[in-house]
Amino acid sequence: MYQWQKQIQIIVDNIDLCIIQHHDEALTLEFLSGTLGYSEFHTTRKFKQILGMPFRDYLRLRRLAFALKEVRDGGRSFLEIAIDYGFSSHEAFTRAFKAAYGVTPREYRKNPKPVILRTKINPFDRYFLGLGEIGMMKSEEDIKIYFVTVPAHKFLHIKNYESNGYWDFWQKQSLIPGQDCETICGLLDSIKGKLDDYGGSEINSGSGQIMAYISDLKGRLCDWGFPRTECYGVRLPVDYEGEIPSQMLMVTIPQAEYLVFEHGPFLYDQENRSVEKEIEKAMADFEFSGTGYRFDTSPGRIIYMYHDPERFFKYIRPVHRVPANTP
Repeated sequence: MYQWQKQIQIIVDNIDLCIIQHHDEALTLEFLSGTLGYSEFHTTRKFKQILGMPFRDYLRLRRLAFALKEVRDGGRSFLEIAIDYGFSSHEAFTRAFKAAYGVTPREYRKNPKPVILRTKINPFDRYFLGLGEIGMMKSEEDIKIYFVTVPAHKFLHIKNYESNGYWDFWQKQSLIPGQDCETICGLLDSIKGKLDDYGGSEINSGSGQIMAYISDLKGRLCDWGFPRTECYGVRLPVDYEGEIPSQMLMVTIPQAEYLVFEHGPFLYDQENRSVEKEIEKAMADFEFSGTGYRFDTSPGRIIYMYHDPERFFKYIRPVHRVPANTP
């Protein structure tokens, strides 16, 4: 099964790449299955078995997810967008858009409320499958450590008091109606104006979405020695006034000082766990002597964790000033 998950991952990656490049002639199951050396029938069956939906449905929903952001953010005509994303006419695009999101493209452009996008499915993740890393660590970057002042902003999120780590978080959230990974990530992906939305090779799939840990007496005692609640969400401008999905929470985070532990780009399959261990060690070993700061674990302070292998892996931890000459 692992081998087929890897093959379907190749198709999923190629789907996004072809959509971004508007390379429609390569967006057929016949072409994609041919690149793998398997029959169209066999690939179709495996695709549905692994992803839970037919190839045609997945492709249509991914095209619509990309198209929605064009409708939301740009000024191009709906016909131009329709043609670019594989629809034969303005009318066909409007029908598909309304069937997927409950509104027409024109209505959505006027009022871009959160909707559930079909984010990219990644069927082959070595860590989720328990396969670990491949080979040895390649990157040799040291952990960069620096203080920053983060301006006031809002944080739209869901949270879990009992979870312990990313995978456990989503397993527990999947038991809560409307808070599973697919629904939450799809909603967050549709929201305009996220402060950390930089795109990348996986545009439209998780951009701007981050894990966070809020110091909370109701939460689980963490390895850092204080109770915290795990969260998942997006940072938004402090003046954001858009609609808040009913299953999410919004809090305002005041301007404050933080200490950043950052590793640069790395190879996810080969280095993810090793990089994570390096950052954890750097945080555990850090000496505050002479800095005038200490970690701040008072209730309500928030830690952000950014995981983007193409750019960085970093923790942003809150700090507070201490009196001079404090040991």
